[in-house]
Amino acid sequence: MIRSTTVICVRHKGRTAMAADGQVSLGQTVLKQTAQKIRRLGKGNVLAGFAGATSDAFALFARFEAKLEEHRGNLSRAAIELAKDWRMEKALRQLDALLIVADAETQLLISGTGDVVEPDDGVLAIGSGGPYALAAARALVKHTGLGARDVAEEALRISAGICVYTNTEITVEEL
Repeated sequence: MIRSTTVICVRHKGRTAMAADGQVSLGQTVLKQTAQKIRRLGKGNVLAGFAGATSDAFALFARFEAKLEEHRGNLSRAAIELAKDWRMEKALRQLDALLIVADAETQLLISGTGDVVEPDDGVLAIGSGGPYALAAARALVKHTGLGARDVAEEALRISAGICVYTNTEITVEEL
């Protein structure tokens, strides 16, 4: 299990929001409180967030952005091609991270095992606090009138109250 962060992506009420905490941990030590784990890619039209080893995530962001350009902004195609490369190329197979990517229409989880998963309910979460944030977001979407941004932020706050690898220094990006 990757124990490093929490990233959540919520599509709700016609908007997509991605939020991440800022904690960087090494074992049981907090090294940084305000890391930026979400990036805008593809001319700002795509959000990407990572959980896992930071250097690995930066390598994957660069690869994914190249795939986006190669496939003229087609998020699904770029994600599939990245997942194939990640699984097949010896050097990439060693990368220890998960990615969530989203544009205005699609949100996907990409893994090094070749998985490209689109959620049924518009909510994806990764990282050590991911299961807590996922449960919180699903409940908030179902039982409140909050928009995507507020659901993502509140779900992360709930996760931070449970997961020691997640803090409340939250970054949110919205499409």
